Amino acid sequence: MTDSCAVVRQTVARCTRGGPISAEPRINDRIRVPEVRLVGPSGEQVGIVPLAKALELAQEYDLDLVEVAANARPPVCKLMDYGKFKYESAMKAREARKNQAHTVIKEMKLRPKIDPHDYDTKKGHVVRFLKQGDKVKITIMFRGREQSRPELGFRLLQRLADDVADLGFVESNPKQDGRNMIMVLGPHKKKTEAMAEAREAQAARKAERQQGSAPAEAPAEETAEA
Repeated sequence: MTDSCAVVRQTVARCTRGGPISAEPRINDRIRVPEVRLVGPSGEQVGIVPLAKALELAQEYDLDLVEVAANARPPVCKLMDYGKFKYESAMKAREARKNQAHTVIKEMKLRPKIDPHDYDTKKGHVVRFLKQGDKVKITIMFRGREQSRPELGFRLLQRLADDVADLGFVESNPKQDGRNMIMVLGPHKKKTEAMAEAREAQAARKAERQQGSAPAEAPAEETAEA
């Protein structure tokens, strides 16, 4: 038992001595196999070739030999410009993060006996949230004797849903939750679409400002005839 534990410890020590395993693929001289399955610069299948031949071709094309499938037998390697590949991959990942849509649930609280002005203000916020592609949780708060009149809250939620029907839909129907009544509205427009439209509108406003601030051309002076 003691000998087995010692072997395990020695194996772990050998595996960890070199530090954490790199996520980068092996390239060029770091590839240590007798032969590889080679893929050309345009994706064409070259076939199984000795490693020395693959490195020679990489040098001829002025490219890198990159191991793209290390677990294959033999490993698959491709001829490419590895620096350009890393740069393009980083740009794609950055763009993907930029366009990534995060679902946000906004909340709007109303009283069952809300006055018309406050209702219009609250509805304006709901409209803005839905245009941004966000969900909206509408909460009707009952107090005192209002709790015995849940139909007031239900009618108010129905009215609000009808008023914003062109921008959103009822994702979760009104339901009583203690002293509150809750309804969730979902946007018709996806978050990514709303973000794209917002960027286009911002670019259009910026172009208009630049156009408006550009100096007008001075009229050409007329030359008086002698």
